[in-house]
Amino acid sequence: MNILIVGPSWVGDMVMAQTLFVCLKQRHPDCQIDVLAPEWSRPILERMPEVRQALSFPVGHGVLDMATRRTIAASLRGQYQQAILLPNSLKSALVPFFAGIPKRTGWRGEMRFGLLNDMRKLDKQRYPLMIERFMALAFEPGAELSQPYPKPSLRIVEETRDAALARFGLSLDRPVLALCPGAEFGESKRWPAEHFAKVAEVKIREGWQVWLFGSKNDHAVGEEILQQLIPGLREEALNLAGDTSLAEAIDLLSCAEAVVSNDSGLMHVAAALGRPLVSVYGSTSPAFTPPLSEQVEVVRLGLDCSPCFERTCRFGHNNCMRELKPRPVIEALGRLVPQPVEVR
Repeated sequence: MNILIVGPSWVGDMVMAQTLFVCLKQRHPDCQIDVLAPEWSRPILERMPEVRQALSFPVGHGVLDMATRRTIAASLRGQYQQAILLPNSLKSALVPFFAGIPKRTGWRGEMRFGLLNDMRKLDKQRYPLMIERFMALAFEPGAELSQPYPKPSLRIVEETRDAALARFGLSLDRPVLALCPGAEFGESKRWPAEHFAKVAEVKIREGWQVWLFGSKNDHAVGEEILQQLIPGLREEALNLAGDTSLAEAIDLLSCAEAVVSNDSGLMHVAAALGRPLVSVYGSTSPAFTPPLSEQVEVVRLGLDCSPCFERTCRFGHNNCMRELKPRPVIEALGRLVPQPVEVR
């Protein structure tokens, strides 16, 4: 049985989608899973043993481009017995429909009547977690999801990890603290740079080195963090944001003895790598998209106005992040990693 997954458009969602792939493999051990998704997601999918191949989807998020969708559909015709759609948009249902895939499964979303023939109505109370909404699509409607839930786990190839270390001239002679200060969703999910800098300062004084990760959009905040470190400490931190590919970021994150991250895609990557992780939440909620790992501490204030799930603070103060001081994060790191651990 060949199954086509139409994948999500965010890094964290793609990591969490692995829970669906695991459920499909448990239910259909001989099935082959291909994932149609943006090209950027290939490094994530290639590190999931459940996925046979990543199929590049060149149409940008929110773009219709009917001609390209029909061309892709024609190339997939006759190859799959089922398609499972993780996005809820109407557009995401077009390729499986045009490809004539016999069973097309997904949540109702944008009223996709006719495009889906196995359309489910989402009960948000029954499935409050995003991974539950993904996993439920592996089973018949109304099926109970068995506990414990699978956790994402990205495999690392030592040769590619070593190549990434060599490219950036990095050494593992001291424990590595990875900081992930970005959040593509919006400003409301970002912990202030000065708080990240204080955590970096404390760990550097304890003998650690600090690597900062993120996209090119996060490079400036990485530089801001470095500038708040005094000379002598600043040299022990390296801003990699925007300089690494996603594949390199994954490989280098696997070297970290601990990670501090906003609620972001890299937070979910770190969890899937099994790294001790402190997750800082403000405008969003760990009750919906928690990091899925045993070695996690979530730090949040839980103000009356949060979670609001807004990209920017409606009150303009961003207190759910600004008033969350470094001390609780530093203490959480101390509980997770009381002393340096050996890199896998």
